[in-house]
Amino acid sequence: MSISRKRLEEIQNIPDADIDTSDIPELDDRFWETAKMVMPISKKAVSIRLDSDILDWFKGQGKGYQSVINNVLRSYVNHQQKNL
Repeated sequence: MSISRKRLEEIQNIPDADIDTSDIPELDDRFWETAKMVMPISKKAVSIRLDSDILDWFKGQGKGYQSVINNVLRSYVNHQQKNL
């Protein structure tokens, strides 16, 4: 389910002073002692044959449909790897 463009605009227009961050803990030196650098996974352009109805459904989800397809595939791979 996607957030409507109108709601995103409403959120973007909230002044920083009106955002309650009291439940977010401060990052202290202890946090940074165990923090790890995480580099993004590079992506490769590929050509893949998909059923037209499957591709149409993903495209119908809006902008970023290729990333959604990638996330679905990643979820499947992660699940399969856990079950090995």
